[in-house]
Formats: sequence, structure tokens, C-alpha cells
Amino acid sequence: MAGRTVGGHSLEMAQPNASLRIFIADDSTLIQSRVASLLGAHAMTIVGLAQTPQDSIEGILGAYPDVVVLDVQLDGGSGLQVLRTIRHVAPDIAFVIFSNSSDPVYRKRYLGAGAEDFLDKTHQFDQLAQAVFNVAQIDRA
Repeated sequence: MAGRTVGGHSLEMAQPNASLRIFIADDSTLIQSRVASLLGAHAMTIVGLAQTPQDSIEGILGAYPDVVVLDVQLDGGSGLQVLRTIRHVAPDIAFVIFSNSSDPVYRKRYLGAGAEDFLDKTHQFDQLAQAVFNVAQIDRA
């Protein structure tokens, strides 16, 4: 990841007022970029990106972020694999599920597996930064 930027924000250089470290796991580079720009504008630091379950797990454990923004569908698998694995080895990392797959069955499954929040990309994009901040505060309390 050396020197990689997303949405104009370096993945390695923390912003001066950045306090929250965020990892984005989504199979779309366009969504990764949009989310990174949105969260970066709220002084959050993006510490990693991944598109597959395995890369997500390795990246999350390597970066140990405060919050993971996780999609339901990843390349070659599901976000549920990531959530369950990380919950088992690092239960203090918070998760916001951010997906177009907002069916109540998915919502129940992910929240039941330990995610703190579940947002629909289509209708709740503008609420993501606040949701990330909220789950980080709950986790730190």
C-alpha cells in the first residue's frame, strides 16, 4: 500500500486531527473511493482497503482499525466470513455494515454476528460518517 491514495487521502499519512482509524472492505473500488473521501472529509484516517474476505481479514488484523466499514458481498466470498473471523480474534474492533443487500435477513444475520450498525448504501450513504463515529464511541466507552 505504499504511497496509495484514495479520494485524495493518503492511506499511510494520518491527518492532523484524525482520531478514528478506518478499514474499508468492499468489492467496488468506486465505493471504496467514495467512502474514503466521505470519511476523510470527517477527519477519519483510512488505514486499509480490501476487496476479498482473505485480504480483508489480513488487512484488518495488520492495521487494527477502530472501525471496519464492511460490505455484505466481497470478491470470492462474503463479509460475514470477515466479521465472524475478526470478532473471534479481535472483538474490540467495531463494524458498520454498508451494503446494497439491505434485506432484513442480512441485517439480522450481521447484527446477530456482532456488527454494531447496518446501513443501506442506496438510502443511507450520507449517514455513514455519523454511524462510524457512533460505533467507535460505543466501542471506546
